[in-house]
Amino acid sequence: MERDLIGAVRQFNRTVTHRIGALDEQYLARSRPLGASRVLWEIADTGTDARTLRSRLELDSGYLSRLLRKLEAEELITVTQDPFDQRVRVVRLTPAGRAERAVLDDLSDELASSILEPLDDERRAALVAAMRTVDRLLTASSVVVDVEDPTTADALFCLRSYFAELGNRFDAGFDPDRGISATADELVEPAGLFLVARLRGEPIGCGALKFHDDAPAELKRMWVSATARGLGVGRRMLRELEQEAFFRGVTTVHLETNRNLTEAIALYRSAGYREVAAFNDEPYAHHWFEKHLSTPNH
Repeated sequence: MERDLIGAVRQFNRTVTHRIGALDEQYLARSRPLGASRVLWEIADTGTDARTLRSRLELDSGYLSRLLRKLEAEELITVTQDPFDQRVRVVRLTPAGRAERAVLDDLSDELASSILEPLDDERRAALVAAMRTVDRLLTASSVVVDVEDPTTADALFCLRSYFAELGNRFDAGFDPDRGISATADELVEPAGLFLVARLRGEPIGCGALKFHDDAPAELKRMWVSATARGLGVGRRMLRELEQEAFFRGVTTVHLETNRNLTEAIALYRSAGYREVAAFNDEPYAHHWFEKHLSTPNH
């Protein structure tokens, strides 16, 4: 990675942490640092389990426990065991906690106003536009993609969501048993593999490969949650699948898709896939694509 790019990111981080007061032990002039207040903001009115907080905020379990104890000592939250699963701790706001969160919201609005106030209208618009871009790109860079067993809870969530979306978008609905198979045993090594994309611990996308010795690999089960679209997750997933295939000696990837999946078709074409004659009898397909892999990042 180029040193000037790294230096620019570090300078940006220093500027932001200083300007928003992230280093202050009494963030927004309250009695706690930013980390503890951030936890308060993440607790839903109906309560949130500690594992979700840890995953969403990407906090070490020990550090989160210390923050929760501090908030408990301030009588802003309660932490209890879930009555249906004693391993799960549920965090809830107390009335004082809800009041404190409202105060934090008002103070945060004031901080945002203080950042914008010194600027004229043109520069305010430029700053907010840049912030929106940075927010989107930082969110995209937080996406994690891993090879996963297709029978895990997150993998099954992705597959169910994928099937449901195809059922809504295809002209005659979708029945996975009618199409060319991509069963769990076909999507684990050495027969294939399955990828899951997560954002802050939540599954937001998937994709799979089926391997066929010296024949082209099949790309299957590409799905991205509507909540994560616009972050480049589909392109990232496609690139990761191509890399996984290339590292296993695959030189050509095949895929087929339905005419109603216009976004997917545009993605494949922009990523270098060329349309070819039908190479299988997939009943839901209208387009067949092929790509030759020449480098691991191609």
